[in-house]
Amino acid sequence: MAVIKVENLWFYYKPENYVLENINISFETQPTAIVGQNGAGKTTFVKLLKGLLKPVKGDVWIKEFNTKNSSVAQLSRIIGLVFQNPSDQIFKSKVIDEVMFGPMNIFKDKHYSHQKSIEALKLVGLEKKTDHHPYDLTLSERKLLCIASVLAMDPEIIILDEPTIAQDRYSIKRIGEIIKELVKKGKVILTITHDMDFVYENFERTVIFYKGKILSDGPTEKVLSDDEKVKLAHLEVPNMVRLRREVIK
Repeated sequence: MAVIKVENLWFYYKPENYVLENINISFETQPTAIVGQNGAGKTTFVKLLKGLLKPVKGDVWIKEFNTKNSSVAQLSRIIGLVFQNPSDQIFKSKVIDEVMFGPMNIFKDKHYSHQKSIEALKLVGLEKKTDHHPYDLTLSERKLLCIASVLAMDPEIIILDEPTIAQDRYSIKRIGEIIKELVKKGKVILTITHDMDFVYENFERTVIFYKGKILSDGPTEKVLSDDEKVKLAHLEVPNMVRLRREVIK
C-alpha cells in the first residue's frame, strides 16, 4: 500500500509557467532517490509532499491526508524534511534544545521529547554534544544535527535534501549507515541528490525528473545504467556501473 500517492499533479510559481506537469507516482517502503539537473522540479516536488506548497491542480496524499486540506503541523507527524542547508533549519543555542523543539510541539511531553531526542542524537553520533552550541559543530555535524532534529519527531517518512553536499567521505558513509538503519526500522526514506554513487549504494529505487516531468522510474541499477536518459538528464553514471562495464569488457 502506498504511503505517498501523487495524482495528476501540476504546479507553478507564476501562472501557466509550470514547474511540474501531470506527475503521477506513488511511494511505498523502498528507499528512493529523486534525481535530475537543477531546475528539474525536484525540490518543488518534495515541498509539495511536505505540504509547504499546495498543488495548482491534482492531489498529493500522505497516507490518508490530502495536503490541500492539511496543515504543515498535521503532516509533520508523518513526514519530515531535512533541508539542504543546515542554516535554514538551526535556530536554537544548544544542540539538545534544537532537537527537542520539534517533538515538544508534537508530543507536548518534555520527558518523552527528551528521550526521543537522545535516541536521535545517538543514532547520528552526537549524543555527547548535547550542550554544545550548534554553530560550534562542524558543517558535517550540523547536517547530522538537522537529521536528528527530524528523527526525534519520529515521522514515518523522511526526506533528505542533498544530504552529501559539503560532506567528507566519512560523513557520507555515516549518512548512508543512518539511512540503512532507518530502513530497518521501517521508515520510508526519500532523498534529493546529485551524488549518483551515494544513490547507487543506498537507494533501491531511483526517479529521474527532467523539465518538470518524470523521465525514468525504477530499480536504481536499471535506471542509472540507461546511458541515453542519464545523459539527457545531465547526470553522472555511478562509478560502480562504469567499473562493472570495464570488467565485462
